[in-house]
Amino acid sequence: MGKVKYIIVLFAGFLISVYAHKGIAQDLHFSQFMHAPMLTNPANAGFIPEADYRVGGMYRSQWTALNVPFSTAHFFADFQLLRNRLENGWIGVGVSAFRDVAGKGQLRNNQQYVTVAYHQMLGFSSLLSGGFNMGYTTKSIDITRFIFDNQWNGKFFDAAIPNGETTFQTGNISYADLQAGLNYAYFPSEKAYLNFGVSAHHLNQANESFLATNNRIPIRWLGFANGSFKWNDWWILNPNAYYSNQAGAYELVFGMNATHNLLGDGSFLITGGAYYRWGDAAIAMLGFEKNNFKFTATYDATISLLRPFNQTRGAWEFSLIKNGFYGKTNQKLLRQSMCPSF
Repeated sequence: MGKVKYIIVLFAGFLISVYAHKGIAQDLHFSQFMHAPMLTNPANAGFIPEADYRVGGMYRSQWTALNVPFSTAHFFADFQLLRNRLENGWIGVGVSAFRDVAGKGQLRNNQQYVTVAYHQMLGFSSLLSGGFNMGYTTKSIDITRFIFDNQWNGKFFDAAIPNGETTFQTGNISYADLQAGLNYAYFPSEKAYLNFGVSAHHLNQANESFLATNNRIPIRWLGFANGSFKWNDWWILNPNAYYSNQAGAYELVFGMNATHNLLGDGSFLITGGAYYRWGDAAIAMLGFEKNNFKFTATYDATISLLRPFNQTRGAWEFSLIKNGFYGKTNQKLLRQSMCPSF
């Protein structure tokens, strides 16, 4: 237990060092970033310490108290391949789809990705992973929903008057997208597990603009850290941190959740936790797990300057993930040895 507590202290130090680089950002994101593995880092494809495959879905509804709410949906599935044929390693493959609708103009963002990763054991207590994904993005916007200054008739805005805008070239755009990432996991015992990763998104810097301009997407850098520490036969602690930076806009989320072995045999688990998005929201988490199905709900309470306008109501978010095994019980035990479990 002394070693586990020492690792927790090191992890806390990492969180404090990241916390010092504070920032504010509002981008397409999930508060449950730990449940969106391939959106966070392509090297997460097939990196499933407690299973051989996983299938999941997420939904986020944000700022419903305003007239321009945001809604986001995400689906993913990833699998381990060649686990028994490669020496101390395996291949991970995954697919993911992402849909977002935002704002008065109904800006629609649809993304689909195919991800490939390779995972190599380094000795008996660590793992190095690298991965990349390629995807295709389509975006559309309904320009007719906007009102411009040329449509003011002296008394009110009249949508029947031509808006006089000539910069809009199209209401639909599409482009290919490329991401890559690295992960490192360290599991010195059955009671402690650490995982760190970095990734670069939009590596091809595609042109993205509805206007007659050349607007290359800046590379987005992401870093994450998570841990799993078995305190005793009843509790496992999971600290998590996420940092994203793109063209000077950045986001920091960190916190911890605890999983309780409710019945004592690991058949039914409940989870509760709290997270904080720097300068934006306090996040409460509650969930449960049974029969390899994990359901988690979070609620973002706005604490930024937007709070007076949305009455602190930020976002609801839900995720449902199914973990599974291909076959034998001894394979299941081997997987679980990499991550604390009940």
